[in-house]
Amino acid sequence: MSALLGALLLLTASPSFAGQKPLKVFLLVGQSNMQGHARVSTFDHIGMDPKRAPLLRKMRDKEGHARVLDDVWISYLSTGGVKQGKLTAGFGAAEDKIGPEFTFGIRLQELFDEPILIIKTAWGGKSLHTDFRPPSAGPYAFSVSQLEGLRKRGKDVAQVKAEKLKATGHYYRLMLEHVKKVLADIGSVYPGYDPKSGYELAGFVWFQGWNDMVDGGVYPHRGKAGGYDAYSETLAHFIRDVRRDLKTPQLPFVIGVMGVGGPIDQYPPEKRRYAGIHGGFRDAMAAPADLPLFQGNVAAVRTESYWDMELARLTARENKVKQAARARQKKEKLDRKQASQLQETLLAAEFSDYELKVLRAGVSNFEFHYLGCAKIMARIGVGFADAVVELGAD
Repeated sequence: MSALLGALLLLTASPSFAGQKPLKVFLLVGQSNMQGHARVSTFDHIGMDPKRAPLLRKMRDKEGHARVLDDVWISYLSTGGVKQGKLTAGFGAAEDKIGPEFTFGIRLQELFDEPILIIKTAWGGKSLHTDFRPPSAGPYAFSVSQLEGLRKRGKDVAQVKAEKLKATGHYYRLMLEHVKKVLADIGSVYPGYDPKSGYELAGFVWFQGWNDMVDGGVYPHRGKAGGYDAYSETLAHFIRDVRRDLKTPQLPFVIGVMGVGGPIDQYPPEKRRYAGIHGGFRDAMAAPADLPLFQGNVAAVRTESYWDMELARLTARENKVKQAARARQKKEKLDRKQASQLQETLLAAEFSDYELKVLRAGVSNFEFHYLGCAKIMARIGVGFADAVVELGAD
C-alpha cells in the first residue's frame, strides 16, 4: 500500500468524519470479463496458495459461504436485466459467478469503512469501436477494404451502414441511462441512503477489449506499430464523454488493461505468435493514461500481473491430452462412455494427483475469460480498487 493510500485509510476511518460525508459511488463498466466468469466453485483454489489464502478469508464468512457485505450495495445491469442488493458472490455473468466487483467492494470497505454503492453495467461480446462508441468519437467509418469486402460478399452496403449506425454507441447510452436512473433513486438500491448527505461519484473502472483486439477488419494493422491507435483515441473520447455526461470533470478513471495469457515475456512457444497483437493492444489500452490531460486522474492497471502461470501451463497440457483423446475416439470409433474413460486414463497418466486437483479447483471457463479462475479475478478486483482510490486521493 502506498503512503498516500495509507493516509487516506486513516482519514476515512476517523470517527470524526462519520455520517458527514456523501455516499461514495463507483462505476464498473465493460464486456464479458467485467461481467465475470469465475465460478464460486473455484474459490478453494485461492486457498491452495499460501500467499493468497488471506484474500480467501476475506471472501468467505465463518460458515465458508461467500460473504455478504452489509455496507456495500450494488446495482448491476447486464443481458438478463437488473440485479441489485447487498454485494456478495453472484453478481457476475451468472448466479454462481463473480467478476471483479466482489473483491473490489471488499477492498473498498476496508479502505473507507463506510457505505459504498457500486453501479455495474457489462455485456459480453461488446466493442468500443461500435457498441460502446462515445458520442464525440463521431460515427463509425468503414474502411475502403471493408466496403470492398462487403460488396464482394454481395452485401447491401447501405443496409449494413444503417445497421451499424443504429448499433453505434447503443451500450454507451444504456450504461448512462442505468447510472442516471440509479443515482436519481439511490434509496431503491441502498435503503440507508441519506439524501441530505448526497453522493459522490468517486471512480470509474473500464474493463473491456477482447472484441476490439481480435477484430482485424477494424484494426487491419494490428500487430504492427500504431495498429491499435484508433482504440486509444476512442478510449480517450470515452473518458472525456463519460466525465462530461456525468458532470464530473475529474472523475478518477481506471483502465483495466487486458491481460489474458499473462506477461508476454513468459508466453510459451505456442503462444508467441500472438505477442505482437497482444502487446500492441495492451499498450494501446494503457496509452490514454499518459496523455497530459489525464495525468493524475487516469490510471492503467495491467491485469497480466494477476495471471496464474501455473494454472495456464496445466491447462495447456490438459488441452493436448484432450486433443489426443478426441483423435483416438475418432480413429477407434469409441462411444461417449468409452471416450470419457479414455480421457480420464490419459489425464491420470499425464498429471499428478496434485496437478489434477489444481486444474479441477482452479478452472471453470475459457482462457479468454481468465480461465474462469476466482484467484485471478479476485486479485484483479483488489487491484482496481487500490488504483481508483489512489487516484481519488491525489
